[in-house]
Amino acid sequence: MSYRKSSSGGPSPASRITQEIIARLEAGTKPWVQPWRGVPVSRPLRACGIPYRGMNVFWLWMVADMCGYASPYWMTYNQAKDLGAQVRRHEKSTIAIFYKSYTKEVEAPDTGERSDEARRVLKAYPVFNADQVVGLPERFHPAASLDLVEPEGRAAELDSFFAGIPANLRHHGAEAYYEPTPDRVTMPPAHLFAAFDHYYATLAHELSHWTGHPSRLSRNLKNRFGTSAYAAEELVAELSSAILGAELGLPVTHLDSHASYIEHWLKLLRDDDRAILTAAAKAEEAARLLLRLGGRMLADGEAEPGDVALAA
Repeated sequence: MSYRKSSSGGPSPASRITQEIIARLEAGTKPWVQPWRGVPVSRPLRACGIPYRGMNVFWLWMVADMCGYASPYWMTYNQAKDLGAQVRRHEKSTIAIFYKSYTKEVEAPDTGERSDEARRVLKAYPVFNADQVVGLPERFHPAASLDLVEPEGRAAELDSFFAGIPANLRHHGAEAYYEPTPDRVTMPPAHLFAAFDHYYATLAHELSHWTGHPSRLSRNLKNRFGTSAYAAEELVAELSSAILGAELGLPVTHLDSHASYIEHWLKLLRDDDRAILTAAAKAEEAARLLLRLGGRMLADGEAEPGDVALAA
């Protein structure tokens, strides 16, 4: 399989990311599952402490997992220098991505009238993990903690979060699913789960589907199992629940990784190297809506390179 080339002649950022994710899926690994290393679960963070968004979250998680980095912080070479630190010799950078907006004058083929048209191009810039840098302040290397969080100890906090989301939720049977027509989430009773955190993680997945209703984010939910559109929506819910897992401290490794989903995701990514970027953008929207409704405000700042709520 060939890479789509960038203007510089190398693989485009979208192709590079997509090919790496395909390789991981083919190996049976879901690369958006945040590795648990005994440190606080976190989105990847810029040097200033603001979380990355969109595809950068899953891409930098995957790179950290592959390279064994424990720090959630990423920075450019110059940002490290500004902090009085230095990237180690022979360390290799990875990329973070952002969209650059510009206008182009175009001519209407029928009238010849000229007008400005807004366009966006996907760009990349090199970043290093804090583990590749020497001389950084201690805050860039969170201390490891081997203490296990008991699910019962977080029940009240998580109850409060999910209670703030005005979904029509019922507890019935032994399956978890969302029905678009009655706009209803069905969950098995909590006592059927191995632990409360697994219950909440599954609820986060189903509520991610719930955000796609026409009265909310209006994604296409009327797709049959086995179609590429169905697989794309499942991918959105998977990525959204991974973001929620990072924000709420929930596990996502137990969620359904049925082989048929993996196959459809692989086809989706092979056919379109921007499909994962689109799914990540929609997942970001879904997670942000749920976090807002649940009373969890994200740490947002001025838009910077890499602050990507991607829309393909």
